[in-house]
Amino acid sequence: MAKSAAADGSTVTTCDAELVVLIASGSQEALVEVYRRHVGYVYGVALRVVGPGALAEEVAQDVFLALWRQPDRYDPSRSPLRGYLAMMASRRAIDRLRSEAARHRREEAATSAEPADRSPVAECDRVATLLDMRDALATLSDEEREAIELAYFGGYSYREVALLLSQPEGTVKSRIRSGLSRIRRSIGSQVGEVR
Repeated sequence: MAKSAAADGSTVTTCDAELVVLIASGSQEALVEVYRRHVGYVYGVALRVVGPGALAEEVAQDVFLALWRQPDRYDPSRSPLRGYLAMMASRRAIDRLRSEAARHRREEAATSAEPADRSPVAECDRVATLLDMRDALATLSDEEREAIELAYFGGYSYREVALLLSQPEGTVKSRIRSGLSRIRRSIGSQVGEVR
């Protein structure tokens, strides 16, 4: 917790939630304090997902810029600020990886003189599967979706997901299992067979 001087010369401790309220009122000093407290952790999350380099730094900067622009998106009743920032970093890092991979594929396709190996039927099947997965993820609760995204797209272990979400490990495992079960049922019902 930050300590700042009060008018009477004493020090006042400011918690993360109070700092976010100050950020919402336009306090750059509050943002600097949140950045000071959490940049190492946020950068570490980004680094774990995208690897070393400028991309991890960009993700960390994006997270704090997003907090500055939309501090009202943080709900202190749902998670500590560190967990919220880590979740944002993980999601943004995954988005960056996907974007970079798509850009790389486009560049390779543009420079390749050979026709694509995929048939139109195979490409349609791939797109349909991705759309089914997206729809299935949309049916999950926020808690299930967050845990699954961190575990499967972020590459975190159950224990790491539990730490990031500030939840017991058993709760995280249960959410992932129930979410995966719901995804299987959802996708199975879309193709006419429940697994």
